[in-house]
Amino acid sequence: MSPLSRRAAAEPDARPAAEGMEVAAFAPAKINLYLHIVGRRADGYHLLDSLVAFADIGDRVTAMPATGFSLRVSGPEAGAVAELGDDNLVLRAARLLTAELERRGGAAFHLEKHLPVSSGIGGGSSDAAATLRVLARLWQVPFDPAALAALALQLGADLPACLAGIPLWVGGIGEVLEPAAALPPAGIVLANPRRALPTAAVFHARHGPFGRAGRFAPMPNDAAALAAALAGRRNDLTEAALTLVPEIADVLDRLGRLPGALLARMSGSGATCFALFRDRAAALAAADELARATPQWWSAGGALMTAPPAVEVRTA
Repeated sequence: MSPLSRRAAAEPDARPAAEGMEVAAFAPAKINLYLHIVGRRADGYHLLDSLVAFADIGDRVTAMPATGFSLRVSGPEAGAVAELGDDNLVLRAARLLTAELERRGGAAFHLEKHLPVSSGIGGGSSDAAATLRVLARLWQVPFDPAALAALALQLGADLPACLAGIPLWVGGIGEVLEPAAALPPAGIVLANPRRALPTAAVFHARHGPFGRAGRFAPMPNDAAALAAALAGRRNDLTEAALTLVPEIADVLDRLGRLPGALLARMSGSGATCFALFRDRAAALAAADELARATPQWWSAGGALMTAPPAVEVRTA
């Protein structure tokens, strides 16, 4: 029996979900404020150094008690998820937790999808992390965060970071996490040229020497100082991503020229890029301008999150 299932079995408060109970969690976009490739393991996986943050732009996962698992998907980006059928990360996370807890149960899920898939901002991973959070609350099973993170790693290297949902220094292949100091308030605009870009393809296309860790301290106290600190770092996957999706160059150029933009950079393996702004209001104004100029792109404005996403519980 695993540490997670042992704790659930021993916990007297682990009981079936209440009739009419509905649990929801926000699944925020994951942003690599910088991303350095610092080495490679013998098995081929690359070693990373990154500062990860989360934006108040994202999806929403809701669950209600049911005898089996089902998933309804809505929202502007629902089509790409529907094509995955039962292989989507929401249902995979649910099945994994069920097997780990060695219990019978189910849930009717609703995924409100706003983030594009395969876009470098952890949409699927954040959805899976939100699923684990809502199921743990729906089934009223207390869990050890470290044990749940270890379980989540089976679904993807960035699942533990998405499960934490706070600013993090990320190492290893994405599983070595260290809490970062609180980030200053900052606005953010995300943009994607409507090109899915599989992570594996970008890593395969990457060539060249490895870099060094780029961690810094103390954490800057405003958005302009944060952008200045990040300007001395980079995303080491940008050049590889550009060979696969040249439109990323145009996205970066347009983001960098938006009024008030402090820094423009690609996130993760792309093709989504971001720009930082002094506050949420400036970011929303810039996002509106970008949407009018490039209606063919996916784009959104918001702010960096200063607290992990909450789990909301409602009862009929």
